[in-house]
Amino acid sequence: MTRELVWTGFMSIDGIVDSPGGTVEGHPAGGWVLRTEFDPEAYSLKGEELAETSALMFGRRSYEAFAPIWPQSEDHVAYRDLPKYVVSSTLGEDALVGDWGDQYVLRSMDDVAALKETEGGAIFVHGSAELARSLAEAGLIDRYHLLVFPVLLGDGKSVFPRREQREQRLALRESAAYGNGVLKAVYDVVR
Repeated sequence: MTRELVWTGFMSIDGIVDSPGGTVEGHPAGGWVLRTEFDPEAYSLKGEELAETSALMFGRRSYEAFAPIWPQSEDHVAYRDLPKYVVSSTLGEDALVGDWGDQYVLRSMDDVAALKETEGGAIFVHGSAELARSLAEAGLIDRYHLLVFPVLLGDGKSVFPRREQREQRLALRESAAYGNGVLKAVYDVVR
């Protein structure tokens, strides 16, 4: 049995995942998640994911954004000792941060496919929109965990291709709506 690869993240109603927590990624509306009224129930999915996560995967840019912060973050303490995989053709092994568990650089979609064939539980991809699109196009994503925020951004990064492609069906596993307008949608990829 192969390991599941799960993309998880915050998304606007129009499918944009760019810069949810701040302007560091360059989107002019960066920080849009923080401008939504805080409701702890709306983030319960993140806590549920911790119990299932056996490893983390990032694209290079997301790794470079998270690696300086998450190792010391009390909000992410459960991730410290989990294996981390960075999918990048350019990141050198010497760029990996210390004190953040085992870390590996994967160079291709073939490397990701091989990792999925190993023993272990679910691998969660946080952020990493460009990586997510590549993984989806290669047929490697098994599930999406979406927290959809009540905002329209119009333009920016998306985890879904913005060009014509073959139809990809999804099966709703779980959903919920919260008082602050956030929607939780968990979808399995139908193969």
